[in-house]
Amino acid sequence: MKQYPPRIEVVGNADAVAERAAATIIGQLRDRQPVTLGLATGATMTPLYARLVTATRAGLISFRAASSFNLDEYVGVAPQSPGSFRAYMQEHLFRHVDMPAERARIPDGMAADVAAEAARYEAQIAAAGGIDLLLLGIGTNGHIGFNEPGSDFASRTREIRLDEATRTANAGSFPDRASVPRRAITMGVATILDAKRILLVATGPEKAAAVAAAIEGPVGTACPASALRLHGNVDVLCDESAAAALVNRPYTNDRRRA
Repeated sequence: MKQYPPRIEVVGNADAVAERAAATIIGQLRDRQPVTLGLATGATMTPLYARLVTATRAGLISFRAASSFNLDEYVGVAPQSPGSFRAYMQEHLFRHVDMPAERARIPDGMAADVAAEAARYEAQIAAAGGIDLLLLGIGTNGHIGFNEPGSDFASRTREIRLDEATRTANAGSFPDRASVPRRAITMGVATILDAKRILLVATGPEKAAAVAAAIEGPVGTACPASALRLHGNVDVLCDESAAAALVNRPYTNDRRRA
């Protein structure tokens, strides 16, 4: 397997990460041409989305020509539930910007036939011409989307059982541990790798081991994020604490591939 070292930028803190990541997305939106974004959820993304909302309200960018596909959604969680990713996206981005609602797509975790919903979502991405820029976080266990360790690199959008580590990390969105979902629909690893450009964002010391495994460890299913080294156009943006376990530093965002 041919590998491509990602472009890596390390900045001082989480605020600087949000600022730099937002600037990347703003660059995609500024020419007001049609663009398809892949979007992620979670605490790392919240300050990034706040900056996009501010830029939209200031008239610096518009989402009118944009479409989006979220990476994942819980199975069995209603979209209006505070713990759903639909609710997260509404709160932090969608209701504040001018992207047409029908083009803000998230898998339907309440679908009666989850396999059919996953296939439909995969087909929607293909029909849109693929994703131009895909925003990713990384789990403490190296997951991207909800592709948990062991996920096949050839996987497509599908239902998956969540690791207990993932359920623990996401428990704050639910009233108690028992109500944390056990299953989700997620874009597959191959679906993610089909994106034209990928931006992985990581902050905090709890992500340091996963970042190091993704960038410097073996490429394999034990760390799903390591699959990003099989892509030709990946940027990794992290703060000093998330980069703390990297051995080969410094990295720069100007690294070029042969």
